[in-house]
Amino acid sequence: MPAYTVREWDSLSHGDGTGQIPESFADRLAAIARVSAFAGREGGGVVERRRHSLRARGVVGILAAKDCSLEILPKIDVVPGENISRQNAETRKRLVHMLAVALELKIDLGAITDIEWQRETLLEILIRIFCDKLTEAVRKGMPRRYTEQDDDLPMLRGRLNITRQFTRHAINPSRLACRFDTLSEDIALNRIMKATIRHLFHISKSPANQQRLRELAFVYSEIADLPPAALRWDEVVIDRTNRQWRELFDMAKLLLSNRYQTTTGGPGEGTALLFEMNALFEEYVGRMISRALVGTDLSVSLQGGRLFCLSAEETGRGLFQTKPDIIIRRAGAVVHLIDTKWKRILSRIDHPKQGVSQSDVYQMMAYAQLYRAPRLTLLYPHHPGLGDEEAVHARHKITGHETILETASIDVANGERMLDRLRQFLMVGKPPEPYCSVEIPPLPTQDQD
Repeated sequence: MPAYTVREWDSLSHGDGTGQIPESFADRLAAIARVSAFAGREGGGVVERRRHSLRARGVVGILAAKDCSLEILPKIDVVPGENISRQNAETRKRLVHMLAVALELKIDLGAITDIEWQRETLLEILIRIFCDKLTEAVRKGMPRRYTEQDDDLPMLRGRLNITRQFTRHAINPSRLACRFDTLSEDIALNRIMKATIRHLFHISKSPANQQRLRELAFVYSEIADLPPAALRWDEVVIDRTNRQWRELFDMAKLLLSNRYQTTTGGPGEGTALLFEMNALFEEYVGRMISRALVGTDLSVSLQGGRLFCLSAEETGRGLFQTKPDIIIRRAGAVVHLIDTKWKRILSRIDHPKQGVSQSDVYQMMAYAQLYRAPRLTLLYPHHPGLGDEEAVHARHKITGHETILETASIDVANGERMLDRLRQFLMVGKPPEPYCSVEIPPLPTQDQD
């Protein structure tokens, strides 16, 4: 099956030439994108169908039709100068690492060879990781729980179901209506694993993955076969007896239900496994900062705060609630607010405002007013156009306040010593770097919707 790869915000031309995607394939993939949860208006949230090309947008992952697939990778600058196959492999590796951190999964990236990173798509790599983890888990034994059963037996087992006994067996008392508890593997968690195995088998195109899935399907042959819509996710209880299954349960949600969309029928028949990079970058950075500050006097809150910009004069009801991405406190007081932005900012040499959105500046000014934080940061992904190393690129003093608003970048392509680099950036006790005072326009005062 032909598989195509494109970077977010790049285009893939369609036609019959080398490196092009046939127009019929482009139509099928665009149809799948239009019914995705990330589609937005006219499917523009995933891919934009142009006259001569498909243009990827700010969503990454896989769109797969029956006879072709499109892999959308994030625009992460890795191994400059390498061939495109090697660059795509390193990008997949960094993306899987970001997913692992964001979803709190323990993934051994070294278990997958360099050739596999280059040859397989993101979907096949995630299927491989799921199969390896599940195989290791079932070797230690499938989880079991006591479940209540009813059966008609010649001897009493458990307790007598009186209602059933005197209705069904009133004439034939040789059978006893028993109700008893039995230790069973046919439970909600195992049914979810089986449904995930079955679903992945239908969408995987890798012979090696299909073999792994067949072996796992044999292990789960005695488990009830339920469609995804009938699975009881709410019945799964993760406790000390089965906590090692937490990661597999989360991966099943990822692959089967949570951010996974399946479409059937018509020209849009296919599957999609998609991630919004802005949300993934925010979650990844937030969790890495939480790790970096362990053992310090700073505490971290993700998507906390929730203070309101306005309150109704008549009722006092709060309006326009705020949710800063990352709040850092010392002894309960807010000392640093960080908002992550998955955008490519410019060097100050190229543009004095670095291409920072005015709406983002207004948002940070509102945070400064509400949270009284002395330090605000707009944090972007690093790229070579900003220089060789990640850094604080500009520091501004908000007019009329002592609050510092800075723009900074973090290199997600470079995972080495990430925690040390973040810790050094976040420790607010160090002397401040020089800043430049700029006039930032005030928030608009007229009524707006």
